[in-house]
Order: sequence, then structure tokens, then C-alpha cells
Amino acid sequence: MAMRSLWKGQLRLSLVSIAVELYSATRTGSRVSFRQIHEPSGKRIKYEKTAEGIGPVDKDDIVKGYEYEKNNYVLLKPEEIEEVKLESKKTFELVQFVEACEIPPLYFDKPYYLVPADDLAQDAYRVVRDALRQTSRVGIGQITLRGQEHLAAVKPCGDGLLLETLHYSDEIRNADPLFSAIKDEAVSEDLLDVATALIEKKTAPFDAAVYKDHYSDALKALIAAKMKSKSGKRVLEENEAPAAGGRQDNVVDLMAALKKSLEGAGKGGTKSANARKSPASKTASSAKSSGAKSSSKQADKTPAPKARKKRA
Repeated sequence: MAMRSLWKGQLRLSLVSIAVELYSATRTGSRVSFRQIHEPSGKRIKYEKTAEGIGPVDKDDIVKGYEYEKNNYVLLKPEEIEEVKLESKKTFELVQFVEACEIPPLYFDKPYYLVPADDLAQDAYRVVRDALRQTSRVGIGQITLRGQEHLAAVKPCGDGLLLETLHYSDEIRNADPLFSAIKDEAVSEDLLDVATALIEKKTAPFDAAVYKDHYSDALKALIAAKMKSKSGKRVLEENEAPAAGGRQDNVVDLMAALKKSLEGAGKGGTKSANARKSPASKTASSAKSSGAKSSSKQADKTPAPKARKKRA
């Protein structure tokens, strides 16, 4: 299935504009997710919107509230929020360049692949990519996604460019209150030498494929075992038809084969099929016919039950 772009527009560097598309670089589908089930009935747990002292409420009566004090809210209607949303600008301009290692890792939020939209854009795209690589720089700009403006950085990634959204400065917590309790004392030189030697010994090129999510693998193995086991409890949604004998795929294949056979049969197809019956089939048919006649004769010879006398 082809990937769908999240944003289409122009990557601008001064007077140069390059047609580009943005794609998510991560996926969550590989992780195991669960739904809550009411075990006695097998029904899915659903949540209703409720208000304290009122109970379930209509979704049209729900607005967003900003808590400016404890239990005090300023209310905002959906249309009011929509009015302040930014239009999705179709230009992402690189307004600054910084050293690749200058941005602290905690500022990075989510990665996206930035690719040329067509063949005509590839020449200029490659120039920007190679220039960033040669200067060891990262391009900075702001991009509008889903009505919100994001700070973003662009850097080379393999044969292409990687765009990473960044946190704004007011989104980063100050670490000083947490780290201030750590005493500033010199460490033992001997311990430092041992630790340094251990780090050097275990230093190797980074390869994410080496690391496995053991918890996710164990969950998948457990689910697979439950699916194979007859004792594994399962539930079925009301709008989902059960497969007869657990052979739904076979039924589909059989239906396709029958339709194909029907299309291949011309006029008089039934006669041709009867003419091609094997001797064994003919014998079985004759035996069935003889058996039916024999049963009929026996039924004729069987005396009818005598009528019971009526009681006075």
C-alpha cells in the first residue's frame, strides 16, 4: 500500500523553491494494542461523555475549557478555536543554519521524511542535501501542520532529507531543580579509568536492528498461542459474521472456483458433465438407483397396520 503524504508544498532557500512532500518516518502499527472487554458478556467496553450530577450529555453541548484557576474555566467554542488556526502554508523556508550538534537532543520531537515531489525538483533537492552535508549544518524554519505552527530542522538522511519538528523553548522543563542536588565532587581516577575502558570496549557502530522489543515479541507469541489453542477464549462482535467451521478463506476460494467453472460451462454443460462420469460414479449412481427401487418394493410389500377397534 502506497504511503500518503502528510503535507505538500515548497522548500525554500532564499529565492530557490523546491516542490517537496512530507511523510511520517515512524509507525506504531507494529506495537501490540488492546481493547477492554467485559469478560462475562464478551462485549467491548465503551465510554460515554458524562457530566457530574447530570449523567450522559450530548456531544453538541461539549465545548473546550481552559482552567486558569482551580475549577475555574474560560470556555471556548469549536468555531472560535477554528478561527485562530493557521492556514496550512505551502512554504517551508529555511531561515537559519546551525551546527548539526548544536541542537540539544531533548528539543527533537517527531521525524518526517522530506522528499522531492517530482523529477524536476530532484536537481535542486540534491544541491540542498549535499550542501547541508558538506557544511555539517542543519536548516531551521517553521512549518504549519494541521493548523498549528511547528519549529522544524532539516538535515541530510541517507539519500534524502529528514525534517524533525522541535519543541519550543517554553516546552522544555528546566533541569536545574533536579540536578542541583548532585554534589560537584571529583570522581576517583581509578574508577574513571575502568569506566572509560569499559566504554571503549563496548563501543561499536549504531545498528537499531540489533535491539529487539522483547516485551512486544512475548505478547505476539502469547496471542499466537491463544489463537491456535482451542481453549483460548474468544469473542465475536455482533456485526461480524462467524466463519463456518473456521474455514472462511476456503469458502472464498471455493466460491471463486465455482464461479470460474460456471463461466467455462457452455450450453449443454450438464450433459457433458454426465457423459464424463467415471465408471465408479456410474456404478455408485446405479447402486443408489437400485437401492431406491428395492426400498420402494419392500415398502409396497410391508403390510399396513391393522385398524384398532373403537372402544364402546
